[in-house]
Amino acid sequence: VQRDFRWLWVYEIGIAADNSRTLNVDSTAMTLPMSDPTAWATAMNNLGMAPLGIAGQPILPDFDPALGMMTGIPPITPMMPGLGIVPPPIPPDMPVVKEIIHCKSCTLFPPNPNLPPPATRERPPGCKTVFVGGLPENGTEQIIVEVFEQCGEIIAIRKSKKNFCHIRFAEEYMVDKALYLSGYRIRLGSSTDKKDTGRLHVDFAQARDDLYEWECKQRMLAREERHRRRMEEERLRPPSPPPVVHYSDHECSIVAEKLKDDSKFSEAVQTLLTWIERGEVNRRSANNFYSMIQSANSHVRRLVNEKAAHEKDMEEAKEKFKQALSGILIQFEQIVAVYHSASKQKAWDHFTKAQRKNISVWCKQAEEIRNIHNDELMGIRREEEMEMSDDEIEETTETKETEESALVSQAEALKEENDSLRWQLDAYRNEVELLKQEQGKAHREDDPNKEQQLKLLQQALQGMQQHLLKVQEEYKRKEAELEKIKDDKLQVEKMLENLKEKESCASRLCASSQDTDYPLEKTLNSSPIKSEREALLVGIISTFLHVHPFGASIEYICSYLHRLDNKICTSDVECLMSRLQHTFKQEMTGVGASLEKRWKFCGFEGLKLT
Repeated sequence: VQRDFRWLWVYEIGIAADNSRTLNVDSTAMTLPMSDPTAWATAMNNLGMAPLGIAGQPILPDFDPALGMMTGIPPITPMMPGLGIVPPPIPPDMPVVKEIIHCKSCTLFPPNPNLPPPATRERPPGCKTVFVGGLPENGTEQIIVEVFEQCGEIIAIRKSKKNFCHIRFAEEYMVDKALYLSGYRIRLGSSTDKKDTGRLHVDFAQARDDLYEWECKQRMLAREERHRRRMEEERLRPPSPPPVVHYSDHECSIVAEKLKDDSKFSEAVQTLLTWIERGEVNRRSANNFYSMIQSANSHVRRLVNEKAAHEKDMEEAKEKFKQALSGILIQFEQIVAVYHSASKQKAWDHFTKAQRKNISVWCKQAEEIRNIHNDELMGIRREEEMEMSDDEIEETTETKETEESALVSQAEALKEENDSLRWQLDAYRNEVELLKQEQGKAHREDDPNKEQQLKLLQQALQGMQQHLLKVQEEYKRKEAELEKIKDDKLQVEKMLENLKEKESCASRLCASSQDTDYPLEKTLNSSPIKSEREALLVGIISTFLHVHPFGASIEYICSYLHRLDNKICTSDVECLMSRLQHTFKQEMTGVGASLEKRWKFCGFEGLKLT
């Protein structure tokens, strides 16, 4: 591939020399005649690129698809007419073909397409300056301008003696165009001297001017954003209330008339409140303000009446909703009863299989909806029961009795249904026995119609038995619920009796406690230990001094007690011990400077004395 690329490079130079034409990069249309299109296509095919002309036109329509390119779709090249040096952003999977660029004083040759792209550093914010390395030793600033002015307007060039320079452009997007030339080989004129050739390396450069301009731009954008947000907040802010007029006799008369009007009362009250807060009340205007306050007070009764009316409306709406819901539940019960009656054997046998399936589905749906509405109604009733006071306990017993009667009636209905199902089952059994007898007499066991009838009757019997079992289970469950309700009733009655007994006992205790308060207080005041905390302290100190038979100072005892509770005071402990003379005693030990007061436990001796 490298050999073919060198051949292609020499071939391009030969074409340029033979035709003695230069390629103008800024021109809108670029044409370069080729003497041998077949050789050109062969070289491009060997390099793995679509065979294109200089103007970007395909030469061979039947390009080899094994090279990883779509047949008939030419790749985008930066030298296509009208695109300039650098095209718009190209997808990463689209191949880019770099071509030779001819300038007035130099020629730029593209790098090998099989080599990886040149590495670049991280782009600084607001970058407008590029670093250009690999310049020819004989390169001048005029040549650099000639090459890079095609990328955009150049503001400044700083050239070094070591074959590199820094170029600052007017806009940021021009830097991307300059990076496109990275990797190109530059040759001055037609010379092959080493000092007249070089390989360009273009990279981002960090400049203080770029950073300063970028920061200024960011600050400007931030100011614009803050201004936009402020304008948006001002637009969404609710309008300020209208200003309240200053107090005068004329305005006072107007506000007094408004206070009498129900529709303008809120506005007038706000004005009155503002005047009072401003301090407009004085000796001259006190009567006027009193009359306005009196007018405001006259609206209290109206507001109370309105509130009562709204509460009454709410109660009526609740009652209407409850009545409507109970009516809906009654209709649901009727519909479910229709489904259950249709499911009985007399009518069920006449329906088709699809009709039976639809009836069972409808029955399940109706029962589910009925249960949901029933739960809702029961929830409303529970809320009403929770709001009841203690005086309405008797009413709750009446409702329980009605529920008991309802359950009893349901149990009786289930009994009747159970009996009817039992009778139907006996009738079916008799029919089966008669059919068996007739079959035995006629000796027609091979008759398929009889066998089919027998199977149907057996299936009917099984269904009736299952239904009978369900009814019996439901009957047992209802009986258990009835017994549970009776037990609850007995418990409630017992609780009422207990409450009455407790009330009577409490009244007796209150009468007796008044007689016993005085002697109890007298005995408490006479005892040396006044609280449970002091009793605990006496026990702990006694245990501590029992371990120390030779006694301990008050500081030592308090240091031990501080480990248990930091709030214990030394004076309180010493006062407590001094009150208990038969439990603790104080002795003087030591001689001279070592004289010390020690407390000892004398409870065993004091027990004999007391």
